[in-house]
Amino acid sequence: MPSFGPPVALARWGSFHVGGRLVPLAGKPIRELALSPGGVPARIDPNGTYLAGAMYAQYMIPAECRGRFPLLLWHGGGMTGACWETTPDGREGWQHFFLRRGWATYVSDAVERGRSGFPPYPDIFPGEPLFLPIENPWERFRIGEGPYGRKTQLPGNQFPADGENWKNFMRQVVPRFTTTDEWTLEAYLALLARVGPAIVLAHSQAGYFAWRVAQERPDLVKALVLLEPAAIGDPARVEALKTVPALALYGDFIVGDARWPAIRAKGLAFAEAVCAAGGNVAVVDLPARGIRGNSHMIMMDRNCEEVAALVQEWLAAREFWA
Repeated sequence: MPSFGPPVALARWGSFHVGGRLVPLAGKPIRELALSPGGVPARIDPNGTYLAGAMYAQYMIPAECRGRFPLLLWHGGGMTGACWETTPDGREGWQHFFLRRGWATYVSDAVERGRSGFPPYPDIFPGEPLFLPIENPWERFRIGEGPYGRKTQLPGNQFPADGENWKNFMRQVVPRFTTTDEWTLEAYLALLARVGPAIVLAHSQAGYFAWRVAQERPDLVKALVLLEPAAIGDPARVEALKTVPALALYGDFIVGDARWPAIRAKGLAFAEAVCAAGGNVAVVDLPARGIRGNSHMIMMDRNCEEVAALVQEWLAAREFWA
């Protein structure tokens, strides 16, 4: 059983939903459905107005705040905010790490994920959700080689994939759309507007939204921490990021991977463009810093607290923490 730290004292905690659009839908057939086994059928009319594109967020405010701004923790593709809460092998997640150091945290489920839900498709959301079989992230997230069933984890890989842990990870993977970026960007902007000035800590797919939100609202985004951002912001608007310091971190096993060298190269080129425009982007290659074995799921790896400590050090050095 993993060990836990001392109790965390909270001043308050709760949740809310933000964002979304009212979208009318008409011309759909009315049905009679039993909504529970043996229940009396109900008349279901799908025609009407839907509130689509809302986003869920849960906040925890420590009794003693030391962070000057709250941390907004944004997950990657196919995931929910659960990835920040607890690791697949039961250790405390990054939410605990930063709460214990006095940071207020806002952990969200992006549009069409988890407790945010999604409206009818393709009527309102175009396309259809993408579902991941258990084998897919095994190689794509740089955890193992070959089919998952062979359990050939990369030598020195830090992801806790032994025993039931890989299934524990896959149990939290949810359907995702590839056509909802505009909706998601709107919801993240609504979240930021509600919370106020904040630091955005984003993983993978959310790196794109973090860059874009910072370009839209540099007055509210005080800093960016990007764990292996999967995409970049708008290259035509790099000057908007001059006042937003950023830290980008990349893990291990990238060299020789089918996709990640190109993803990282694009990220580094964008960071250089931001710096050339007067911005400040620090890029950390974790293996070069002696932190080895990290998969794409850096916040879940067995050495995740070592990486979190590096982030904490960077934030403190910029006087975001006292």
